[in-house]
Amino acid sequence: DGRTAYVPIYGNSGVGKPGTDGRNIVVIDIAARKVTGNIDFGHGVRPHCVLFGPKDGMLYVTTELDNSVSVIDPRTLKIVGSIPTGQTESHMLAITRDGKRGYTANVGPGTVSVLDLETRKTLEVIPVSPQVQRISISPDDRMAFTADQTKPRLAVIDTATNKVKNWVPLPAPGYGTASTPDGRWLVVALPSANKVAVVDLVSMKVAHMIDVPAAPQEILMRPDGRMAYASCDSSQKVAALRVSDWTVEKLIDAGKGADGLAWAEPR
Repeated sequence: DGRTAYVPIYGNSGVGKPGTDGRNIVVIDIAARKVTGNIDFGHGVRPHCVLFGPKDGMLYVTTELDNSVSVIDPRTLKIVGSIPTGQTESHMLAITRDGKRGYTANVGPGTVSVLDLETRKTLEVIPVSPQVQRISISPDDRMAFTADQTKPRLAVIDTATNKVKNWVPLPAPGYGTASTPDGRWLVVALPSANKVAVVDLVSMKVAHMIDVPAAPQEILMRPDGRMAYASCDSSQKVAALRVSDWTVEKLIDAGKGADGLAWAEPR
C-alpha cells in the first residue's frame, strides 16, 4: 500500500566478503519515519533483496548464507517458507509479473537460479560467467538481464528456454538494470565509467549514454515510465533521468553508500 518499508540489515561488507552477517529485517512506517516491527531470522543470513509477490502479497527476500529465498507474510511478519537457490551468494531477485517464477543473481558462482514460487523449488541453474551482478526482467517476462562482472557485457536470458540467448556489448561492466514499461529500452548502470547506458531492446545495442555522479549502482523505473533513477554510491546522490530525451533532470541528495531503490506511493 506504499505505507511500509521492509529494510534488510545485510551486514557491514560486500557480498562474499568477511564481515558481520545480518539476521533481520526492520519494518518502517514511511510517513511517520518510525520503526514499527522486526523480522528476526534467528541466525546470520545476510538478507538483501526484498520484493513483494505480485499475486500472493508475500515478501520474498534473498537470504544469502542459507542459499535461499525466504518467504515472509507481511501481515504477521512471520517466515512462512524457504526456497532453495542451489547456489551461494544469491544476492538479488527478480519476479515475473504473474508471480510464478523468481530469478536470483548468484554473484560468486556467476549463475542465475530459476525458482518456482508456487511449489517453492529450484527449477534450473543457468551458468552465465565467472561473476554476475544484479538481475531484472522485461515487462513481458520473456527476458531476464544480468551483468557480467568480468567483461563489459550484459547477458540476455530467454525465460522460455532458461538459456543465455544474447550478449549485449557495453562500454564498461554493467550493474543494476531496469526496463521501461513499454519494453523498448533497458537502462544499465556502469559504475566504473560514472555513466548510465540505454540499450535498445530491439537492436540489442547501446543507443544512449548519460553522464551521472560517481559509481551508479541500482536503476529504478518510475511506474509511469517517464523517469528513471540511478543511485550513485560514492557521490551520495540519486540521478533522476528524463526518459523522453535521456538527460539528467536533477540530482537528489542521498545518504552514504546509496544503493538500493524502491518506489512507494501511498494508496
